[in-house]
Amino acid sequence: MKIDLISTLKGSLLEKFFPEGWDLKKLDQCIDEPSKIGKRQVWWNKDFAPVSCQTLEEFDIKMGHEIAFKIREAKQKNKKLIFILPVGPMGMYKWAIYFLKEWNVSCSHVYGFNMDEWSDKEGNTLPSNNTGAFQYAMEYAFYNPLGKLTIPEGQRNFATRKLLPTYPEKIKKLRKEGADLIVVFGIGRVFHIAFWEPHFAKEFKSVKAWQKQEYRLGAKLHPLTIEQNAITSFKSRTTLVPAFANTIGPGIFLKADYIIGGCDGTLGRGMMWQGLSLWVSLRHKPNIWIPSSFMPTLPGKLFFLKELAGPLIAECN
Repeated sequence: MKIDLISTLKGSLLEKFFPEGWDLKKLDQCIDEPSKIGKRQVWWNKDFAPVSCQTLEEFDIKMGHEIAFKIREAKQKNKKLIFILPVGPMGMYKWAIYFLKEWNVSCSHVYGFNMDEWSDKEGNTLPSNNTGAFQYAMEYAFYNPLGKLTIPEGQRNFATRKLLPTYPEKIKKLRKEGADLIVVFGIGRVFHIAFWEPHFAKEFKSVKAWQKQEYRLGAKLHPLTIEQNAITSFKSRTTLVPAFANTIGPGIFLKADYIIGGCDGTLGRGMMWQGLSLWVSLRHKPNIWIPSSFMPTLPGKLFFLKELAGPLIAECN
């Protein structure tokens, strides 16, 4: 007898909990032997590659180096550079700062766009000096420590109710001026990119219509997203996590010239939250109910902790 979620779902409280476009059997079939995590899929971009890291320190260094290298490369080519930036993962920023300072590379040519921000249902966000705000986190972790090399204040953009709607035109203008678009990202528990959640797919009649969506104010978050953030950012205090967020959409993140992704979701003592998210993102054919499944279709790298590859088997810890 098999007793697992799929076989016992009917009649449970979870029956209508997951996004309706998910096929749980297909999600589970994405899991393979750990050694096969890098096996290329036919829909991957020829210039996309997953990069395994043994330790969190290696992960942070390699991802930080990739960010700094792209900034230096654009500087050497005398090109403007657009960076879509996340607040999670975060450890790579201290290493990006380290390399940029070692190389003495100014970020005067870089335009930073935070990909999302906590909000209420109308898109109103936390004050920038609130320690829970993504703007505060980005300034504290990246912009301020860069000192004289930092991105100019006028070239920093945060996902507020006022500024997020200006992203598409600003990015379009910069790209006309020759700027490349680089998207740095993590992958959510429910396979979101930024806070573009899977259940949004229900609103669109076609993949093309979904792909045109550039942003959303007051995006309604999935309960698993709220719990993920309660664990990773709010010291388990679910009551502090907002139920809404402002976010960019696929109309921005799928236009990237290059992507730098990161999955570091281990919790110690054999526990993790991101193993399934990593495997499904790499192995599921692109599907609008699984936003992260589109990322391997773009050129770039996805750095991940080797532990997340598994084996993903049941253990009592």
